[in-house]
Amino acid sequence: MKISSKVQCGIIALIDICLNSSNGEVVTVVNISRRQDISAKYLEQILPLLRHSSIIRSVKGAKGGYILSKPAASITLREVIDALDSTILGEVSFEDKEPSHISDAISECLWSKMTVFLQDFAEKVTLSDIADKYSQLAESNAEEPMYYI
Repeated sequence: MKISSKVQCGIIALIDICLNSSNGEVVTVVNISRRQDISAKYLEQILPLLRHSSIIRSVKGAKGGYILSKPAASITLREVIDALDSTILGEVSFEDKEPSHISDAISECLWSKMTVFLQDFAEKVTLSDIADKYSQLAESNAEEPMYYI
């Protein structure tokens, strides 16, 4: 499966917002860009898609930025993926000019079942799950001793 950079950067930006707005502070595009090494212009194309899907809220003004519109535990990976690229978890269809029994068989036995599995899986994973895993990995990485020669 190939995930677009838009989806990947969108998930990264959401994790950053989740971790850095936990105390109610807004997170700016510039700060996300700096921390995650993602172009601010690219983020400015992605974040409105997440806002239109009611995943994040924007705060206007000099101290404006973004915050999650609901708790991270209630934002599913499926919501995020569908907001950024609805084709990833969408139904697979063949572009045959005429109906083909082999295409129908492949679709029914393989693609339809895979699509349902991926949709169900993405529905069970939350932004909170991913942010918690990131925090856990970052914490364990910080505890490892550094050796210099």
